[in-house]
Amino acid sequence: MKSIKAVSYPVHFQEKGYEELSNLISNKNYSTLFILADENTFECCYPKFIPNLKTDIRIEVIEIESGEINKNLETCAGVWNAITELGGDRKSLVITLGGGVITDLGGFVASCYKRGIDFVNIPTTLLSMVDASVGGKTGVDLGVLKNQIGLFANPEMVIVDTNYLETVTEREIKSGTAEIIKYGITYDSKLFYEIKNNKGLDIKDLIFRSIEIKNEVVLQDPKEQNLRKILNFGHTLGHAIESFYLESEDKENLTHGEAIAIGMVCESYISEKLLGFPTEKVLEVKDVVLSIYDKIDLLKEDFSAILELLKHDKKNVNGQVNFVLLNDFEDYKIDCKVPVDLIIESMEFYNN
Repeated sequence: MKSIKAVSYPVHFQEKGYEELSNLISNKNYSTLFILADENTFECCYPKFIPNLKTDIRIEVIEIESGEINKNLETCAGVWNAITELGGDRKSLVITLGGGVITDLGGFVASCYKRGIDFVNIPTTLLSMVDASVGGKTGVDLGVLKNQIGLFANPEMVIVDTNYLETVTEREIKSGTAEIIKYGITYDSKLFYEIKNNKGLDIKDLIFRSIEIKNEVVLQDPKEQNLRKILNFGHTLGHAIESFYLESEDKENLTHGEAIAIGMVCESYISEKLLGFPTEKVLEVKDVVLSIYDKIDLLKEDFSAILELLKHDKKNVNGQVNFVLLNDFEDYKIDCKVPVDLIIESMEFYNN
């Protein structure tokens, strides 16, 4: 696969990525390489990665605990302290080896350490390949509130190696598929119907097209002033649902993709009621989601807590919750205000 040129960095695929990483390390004369991983990627992905790293520079591995619950400033402080104790300086390079948590947190850590050191993203899950690794967003959660602390910062490069997908569960593959469905609904309906019909799908092609779409959007709107907001379809309500399950002691956490899939069903329904999004396409979105993801019962007694979390969505302005809604596939409207009773109705639609 050919490389994709992003804002100020390339996205390389398979072996070419490692060749370019070796060239980068050689050309920029880094002092130390810090590889950030969690316990899972250190065990499963690091052995696949390290033979591809051709360098005599000192390598240090920093391991954090996996899971969204650890994507916070406390973890960042631990990583900053570790880099400092291991002799990190402004000529150090951070290599993130992991999923969305590692990618988001690692980029944020590197961008803040000594006012910014270089980093390279090597995503190892489908979700991080098609979403978190591209677009220049870094950040961490504030409590259960998603991505409240962060900044825009670009890596030196991204390396997408689909061999790492051999190390992840089917549930994680499904989580990443939600973002591909989102690209299909908002930007390229052919992608949506390929997933719906599920005939001869090539995961490499899906990943490449997803990255291509996200990059096209980001190049036009790097700081999310307009077009890039379409990438939030399903995420406004989806993030609130994800946060609710994250903080609930008596419920199993949802993956990001599972929550976003619910959000896309609900926001499709809202789109029908407010913008006339075709009913048959609302049902198509729901059918595709329920064919891939286990049904979750959104309890009526939980609606108020989910609505409360909506108030903290980072896209809100002047206390107003802003949704991305659809006139049709590939035809969107940003900054839509939605009545509370319609949000509740949309969750009931998902339940039914």
